[in-house]
Amino acid sequence: MLIKTRKSYQLSEQQVTDESVYHSRRDLLKKLGYLGAGSLLAQSAASQASPIDFFSSKKDTVFQRHALTYAKAEESSQILTPEAKITTHNNFYEFGTNKGDPVENAQDFNVNPWQLKISGEVDKPYTLGYDDLFKRFPLEERIYRLRCVEAWSMVVPWVGFGLAQLIKQAAPNSKAKYVAFETLYDPKQMPGQESRRIGGGVQYPYVEGLRIDEAMNPLTFMSVGLYGKTLPAQNGAPIRLVVPWKYGFKSIKSIVGIKLVEHKPPTTWNILAKNEYGFYANVNPEVDHPRWSQASERRITTGGLFARNRIATLPFNGYGEEVAQLYKGMDLRKNY
Repeated sequence: MLIKTRKSYQLSEQQVTDESVYHSRRDLLKKLGYLGAGSLLAQSAASQASPIDFFSSKKDTVFQRHALTYAKAEESSQILTPEAKITTHNNFYEFGTNKGDPVENAQDFNVNPWQLKISGEVDKPYTLGYDDLFKRFPLEERIYRLRCVEAWSMVVPWVGFGLAQLIKQAAPNSKAKYVAFETLYDPKQMPGQESRRIGGGVQYPYVEGLRIDEAMNPLTFMSVGLYGKTLPAQNGAPIRLVVPWKYGFKSIKSIVGIKLVEHKPPTTWNILAKNEYGFYANVNPEVDHPRWSQASERRITTGGLFARNRIATLPFNGYGEEVAQLYKGMDLRKNY
């Protein structure tokens, strides 16, 4: 008999979501089912896709509930951000700098075929194809808070697998001290990469990095879906990183390369404005952005832009119990 002991950040969905929302969501998903692996093709093709029941035990489904992990949400704000908000309020400069640009400009983004290469200081480099993203590792759903450096936040039900699983399969060697990530570079599909005006002056391709111990932490997640469906293009299809205790810009989208390296890798926003965006980017209400306070955040719910959903920001976005030990003895003001 397998007895699973929950960690401190693991809660049931009832504890994270209002009971009425919880039951409504389950009823809805049972009726709609999971979208299949082809659901991110052009909308006309996606409408032809056969639904997959997230709650069934069939072996041929794309998303199976092998295990469920629910990350602790703040006591006063446990309601999931509506799917419509998550998929229309996005920072993805490859498709434009306004929040509504990605959903408008990414509709024809092609994610299949796809290749994700794992390389560098490893003994067993390998490449994942599109189908492998859904089948190589057991998938689970995790509800995480997402805190943007711009001082807004969401509560998102991601689907995916732990980054540690992917890294372990590559067998890192003793020189692997950091993990570098790279987004797809395809200016024909991503207009922001072709135009500095549309893309905000960012140097592309977008790159990010973590220390190896951060990458191997159980909370660090590779997402291939949200709200029971494959990721929309504007949210980072077909696979993105989710590091819930860091500001959202660390959670790089549409990843094609993961490379284990010996030295700290460059990161896009640190290159662009080093005094504003540090390598670590841990959520810290005591360290303000040079142009605004980080002491509180606007939780995006069903309200509009000026809805009064202001809440206090928590150190490490509320996940300090699980990750604070990674930074023991570090000056978190200097290592922002």
